[in-house]
Formats: sequence, C-alpha cells, structure tokens
Amino acid sequence: MYGNSPFGSDGMDAESLSPDQRRRIERDLSRVADQTREYLPGEFVVGSELSAGADGPQATVAVRPPVGSVVSAGYSPDDPERSISDDERDDIARGLAASAALQVKQALADHDSPTAR
Repeated sequence: MYGNSPFGSDGMDAESLSPDQRRRIERDLSRVADQTREYLPGEFVVGSELSAGADGPQATVAVRPPVGSVVSAGYSPDDPERSISDDERDDIARGLAASAALQVKQALADHDSPTAR
C-alpha cells in the first residue's frame, strides 16, 4: 500500500549500505551462486544481483535452465552485518538446483515421445 512513499520502507536501501556491508552481501550471493553451479550441469545459467527493493536491499540468486522457466530465490537481509551461514547457503543452493531441474523435467514432459517400444 505504501510502496511508493517513504512510509513503506524502513529507510535502508541498497544505496545506503556501507561498502563493507555491500561486499558482504555480494560475497554471500556469489557463494550461493557458486554452490548452485556445483549441483547443475553447464547448460544452466546461474546469476545473482543486489538491488533496491520496496523494503530495503533485495538479494536475488536466479537460475535459467536450458528449457523451462527461470527459478529464483530472494531475500531482504534484516541485518546487513550478518553473513549467510554455510547451512543456509547449502539449503538455498540445493533448493534452487532442484527447482531448476524440475522446470526442465516439466518442460520436457509435454514433448516426450518414447524412444523404443
């Protein structure tokens, strides 16, 4: 409701992060993206982005499978001083990889034809 006004934000946006906070969040995003790449073949494109969201900085990691829809995971860091833990990073990466693989499976299910009978 207040997304376009100053009432809808806590006052922290991606531009107001200190250089150290920005580097920490970008490093975490890079680690999640790297971990996700380890679970997927090279045909899957994995990227990350830090942008200004309606409620502050928005961190996003996305996977574009060779077929099917893009899959992404995003979060708004409540505490830009806190890094993503190894367990959280692994959970996010596994979830993204599994979702991307499912997108491929669903996209190909409509076009599968039996190879032998």
